[in-house]
Amino acid sequence: MPAEPRSAEPQPAEAKTAASDEALSPARPFLKWAGGKTQLLPALLERAPRAIDTYYEPFVGGGAFFFALAAEPDLAPRRAVLNDMNHELVTTYTVVRDHLEELLTRLEVLSAEYLGGDEEARSTYYYAVRDEQRSAPVEVAARLIFLNKTCFNGLYRVNRQGRFNVPHGRYRKPAILDRPNLEAASRALQNTEVTHGDFEVACADAAPGDFVYFDPPFHPLSDTASFTAYTEGAFSRDDQLRLRWRMDALRERGVSVMLSNSPHEWIVGVYEGAKYRVERTPARRAINSKGDGRGAIDELIVTNDYPRRGQIESLT
Repeated sequence: MPAEPRSAEPQPAEAKTAASDEALSPARPFLKWAGGKTQLLPALLERAPRAIDTYYEPFVGGGAFFFALAAEPDLAPRRAVLNDMNHELVTTYTVVRDHLEELLTRLEVLSAEYLGGDEEARSTYYYAVRDEQRSAPVEVAARLIFLNKTCFNGLYRVNRQGRFNVPHGRYRKPAILDRPNLEAASRALQNTEVTHGDFEVACADAAPGDFVYFDPPFHPLSDTASFTAYTEGAFSRDDQLRLRWRMDALRERGVSVMLSNSPHEWIVGVYEGAKYRVERTPARRAINSKGDGRGAIDELIVTNDYPRRGQIESLT
């Protein structure tokens, strides 16, 4: 059984009074993630349930929706369960929550050593860090954040052996150490359980009053558009169908569920006519190897029948 989420430990009074407005600002995603939902947040927040007891996100990725909900007083869930199949990502969330100061110290070193070099030295340093194999959680988290901030286009991709293989980017001053946002993220994560495993297991305990948001690897719109290499495995059509059946089970249990996915006709057919509301909304592609491939593209938002936050706002 996974451990119960920890509550944030009380801070000394002097620490609270010394906190700056910047340090107490709402958290944003601390990683850039392919398929991240920052561009889609207004549409997602409008469709969020009016009240959330426990929030489940079985494919957490960059966590944009979680951080946005946590920042809204009328939407913030009582607790959250965040899950992903990417072990390094889950480790990083756990370290940000539990070992922030150690992480900040390590990122400070990485930032100073990287930014202190010229272009050639930076590239050499990047590939040296990329080729490292670390097992200590703080080192795993620091390496992932460093690579995410300095690799080409902030892309996370692994090869068939599960090794990160994105080339070096060329940013003038990447924010390797973003202390205020990492502190804000750590605060937001205090009352969360972070797990590593299959999406069905991750939300198995969801009950009425809870909200489950599924953001699986997108079903590719074409044979050449596939990008699901966030882990060693792929997310197949069978997995997409398994996800639909899990949504059915949660809906029948009285759980509020939401899913975002590509508007492929097969995905549309999976949910249309099955007691779901299927809507399209434009979103900008945040990560694409070609600049002209980052325009607006429709995304599907699929929900079951529950009172939405937007329904309250429309009445006021």
